Amino acid sequence: MVGTQVDANGTTSDKIKTEQYDYDFFSIGGGTGGVRAARWSAMNFGARTAVCEVPFDYIASETQGGLGGTCVLRGCVPKKLLSYGGEYSNEFKGAEGYGWSLNGTPTHDWAKFMGTKRKELKRLNDIHSNMLDKAGVKMIEGRGKLVDAHTICVNGKNYTSKYILIATGGTPSVPPIEGKELCLISDAVLDIKERPQKMVIVGAGYIACEQACIFNNFGSEVHMLYMEEVALGGFDMECRKHVEAEYQRQGIHMYPTFCPQKVEKDPDGHLTVLAKNSEGKEMALTGMDCVLMATGRSPNSKHIGLEEVGVELEKDGSVKVDGQNQTTVPSIYAIGDVCTKLPLTPVARMEGTYLARRLFGGETIQSDYSYIPSVVFSSPHVAKVGLDEEDAVERYGDINIFSSTFRPLKDTLSGHEGKGLMKVVVNAHNDKVVGIHLVGAEVAEILQGFAVAMKAGMTKTELDETVGIHPSSAEELTTMRDAVRQYKDKKLIGK
Repeated sequence: MVGTQVDANGTTSDKIKTEQYDYDFFSIGGGTGGVRAARWSAMNFGARTAVCEVPFDYIASETQGGLGGTCVLRGCVPKKLLSYGGEYSNEFKGAEGYGWSLNGTPTHDWAKFMGTKRKELKRLNDIHSNMLDKAGVKMIEGRGKLVDAHTICVNGKNYTSKYILIATGGTPSVPPIEGKELCLISDAVLDIKERPQKMVIVGAGYIACEQACIFNNFGSEVHMLYMEEVALGGFDMECRKHVEAEYQRQGIHMYPTFCPQKVEKDPDGHLTVLAKNSEGKEMALTGMDCVLMATGRSPNSKHIGLEEVGVELEKDGSVKVDGQNQTTVPSIYAIGDVCTKLPLTPVARMEGTYLARRLFGGETIQSDYSYIPSVVFSSPHVAKVGLDEEDAVERYGDINIFSSTFRPLKDTLSGHEGKGLMKVVVNAHNDKVVGIHLVGAEVAEILQGFAVAMKAGMTKTELDETVGIHPSSAEELTTMRDAVRQYKDKKLIGK
């Protein structure tokens, strides 16, 4: 069979000639990256394409998963739905200031919520299946394993392909402490049957902070244990300190530098967490309904035959790839969380799209990892694009910092005491904006547009000359005229 390639003028060519293989492109994994790469290869370039993925379930395992992958089924989407659900509690509290009267205390039906959430996730899983079908991509249900550089085995049957993609994503990692089998991972907590009254969350990254705020908003008593001195490593330190204070103000119990040593099940069925901090101080958190281990994720690279066929792995288990997402076996590629790049859904989507364009479209386009925005959907949200203050100073030496802390207009009547923060990091050598950091409600919606502007090379002067939307939180970014800090040759001026 000969695939058809369409060029910029709409003409076709017989460039894909791989009759010796069953397929031109085969993806092991049907998450965001694998589905995107397969669809693009088939729809836009006529490649004979297949995807293998294990059967659908809400919690992943060696034999269960489903099209859509972590993001759609047990990550971004269900997390955001839970976040929306929890934020209603704050809306109810603030409604009185706007004249609304609620008859009695609002009640919540957790089982009903989980049921509607499950229906939506199954709908999205079905949509992914339909998208593959419409694109002409063959869906093979089962776990794939490499046999050689061009052969994949699924359910005992071998399939050959000119190109093979590893898009198996990541999986939660749990520290090897005594009692770890009593703990939950992020998959399970997003599908938990009953809302815990009291819970411990171990970790302080994206997942930990989001889940802490979700369950705190729903009324759970939340305790966070984490090794770092400040939560949300990888974000700007000023924002981290600001948002950590917001978490504490809302009632989340935070224990920096504490690590769990042991988890025990009490006679009454509750859990006790024994922890110790960096100075050797010990404590016990008792009467807990659940313990969530939000201690990071590992590449899902085991038991799929990678090393057996010569694909090299990094020390952390991620697949070693070059700038073209090619592994050490020329016919095998890898994208998404199984690699060492940024573990974000839109990044996997970008990598999958560009891979298809390179393999079958004859393009030389490469993934650009600069100015990729990211958001923590906690309460409040935390968003960033570009460099934080510390990294910018280290890279450029001369830096101007503009920041503003403010109370959103909506909260002047609602009675909410939280404050937002907006920060712009500028390279003083050329006036280029190299970082924007936001804390507040719906800052993801604000940041996306500014990320486009930064990628286009926006300067601070251009930002200042932009007319803001009034009244809005976003306009704060256009009104900060005076630097709050300046660095010269990596040293803070005035100190």
